Amino acid sequence: MPIEIRELIIRANIVQEDNNNNASATSTTQDNNDATSHLEDLVNKCVEKILENLKNKNER
Repeated sequence: MPIEIRELIIRANIVQEDNNNNASATSTTQDNNDATSHLEDLVNKCVEKILENLKNKNER
């Protein structure tokens, strides 16, 4: 008997710990930009997978 999931909730907490308190503002900004870039890449990949799954579902 198949199980149907009608609602899926995904929550994530992302915490960036600052181990080096002597870092300059420029490097901190660059680190934040890098982290944001990685997060955007991850979100884009997830969206692509979801859209691909929806497309496959509609083709069936």
